[in-house]
Amino acid sequence: MIFDMRYIAPIKVKVLMVMFYAIGIVGIIVALSEITPPSMKIMVTFMGIINIGMGAFFTFLFLTQIQAQPDKRKKKKKSKSDK
Repeated sequence: MIFDMRYIAPIKVKVLMVMFYAIGIVGIIVALSEITPPSMKIMVTFMGIINIGMGAFFTFLFLTQIQAQPDKRKKKKKSKSDK
């Protein structure tokens, strides 16, 4: 089975990047503060690291995806009088 990533609009990718980075940073800060119980510190920190990793993945997608080409079949042809 081949996994093919389709083109994702840059705005959506940027929103996902910011969301994952922000939640990851907040998760790590909360885990390292005195808010969480001692038994949950490792788990919350690990979840924050996973979120930062997801943010890095979407950053990679944003930086490496190729611009979507408009579909030539849907483009209207100009008539000779419009030129």
